[in-house]
Amino acid sequence: MKDIAIVILNWNGADMMRRFLPSVIENSPEADVVVVDNGSTDDSLQYLETEMPQVRCIRLDRNYGFAEGYHRGLAELEKAQPYYLLLNSDVEVRPGWLQPMLAYMEAHPEVAACQPKLRCQWAPEMFEYAGASGGYVDAWGYPYCRGRVFSTVERDEGQYDDVAPVLWATGAALMIRREDYWAVGGLDGRFFAHQEEIDLCWRLRSRGRGVVVVPQSVAYHLGGGTLPQGNPRKDYLNFRNNLLLLYKNLPEARLHKVLRLRFWLDGLASLQFLLRGQLGSFRAVWRARRDFRRMRPDFEADRQENLRLTLLSPVPEQSAFSLLWQYYVKGRKTFDELKVES
Repeated sequence: MKDIAIVILNWNGADMMRRFLPSVIENSPEADVVVVDNGSTDDSLQYLETEMPQVRCIRLDRNYGFAEGYHRGLAELEKAQPYYLLLNSDVEVRPGWLQPMLAYMEAHPEVAACQPKLRCQWAPEMFEYAGASGGYVDAWGYPYCRGRVFSTVERDEGQYDDVAPVLWATGAALMIRREDYWAVGGLDGRFFAHQEEIDLCWRLRSRGRGVVVVPQSVAYHLGGGTLPQGNPRKDYLNFRNNLLLLYKNLPEARLHKVLRLRFWLDGLASLQFLLRGQLGSFRAVWRARRDFRRMRPDFEADRQENLRLTLLSPVPEQSAFSLLWQYYVKGRKTFDELKVES
């Protein structure tokens, strides 16, 4: 048994696995590779059985979504392995990609989780939207990255090649200590998909554990494999889960002010969708807000638990500025330009 379990969640992704899984197996000698199948109905299981017999497959009875699917799969793994690495099925890796992250984690026991630098698989000179070189959250709950601010994705010219503390590491390639994962409760299945890794990492940071990006490790993410940008279902999950994320993790002194302002900001976002003729996304915003209000009581106990165990308040990597103001009013569209406000 190896120290790292690379765990790939699959749902009807046989074509993705044919394309990317061989690179993971070939270039990850430090790890065991495990596929957690989320009730696929395509030929995923047949492909694994006949062409990848060396890969362990954990079969779930239905599609539980990203968060709960991973959570159930990880519960089936051996407790002797100290590290999990959650890896999307549409990620390509190259020789030596794992070693820098493993070496850093071994040398820094105060760090609970890390990510590699994430580049775009089809435009490898560019950062990839989903995580780039590490993630942060602004004062009003909007996520951004070193290398990606809203829709502006930078070219990777080595400008973010230093190891850096971050608020969240991308779920596309998230390495985490097994003990830390279970100590904070793991991924929250109620999120289903999107921003669940931010919630997990925020809990780790608020309790004093480190989250970093190790850019000497590089992975190449195709992105948008399940729900592409502009899909109303994706808009719904992002708006709903962002509100749940804030409710679970914001300090009491900030929560009500943030949620009040977010009502108006979400309204402006919905108006923008309407003016663009994106009626599905317009409706998704208000459905997300309705469901947040409905689900909020179910998260009260989690919020109180998080507040009780918080050691860092506020979390240092939550920025004090408004990303909307910086991006749209001041025209600061890269991470380096935003740093003047940090």
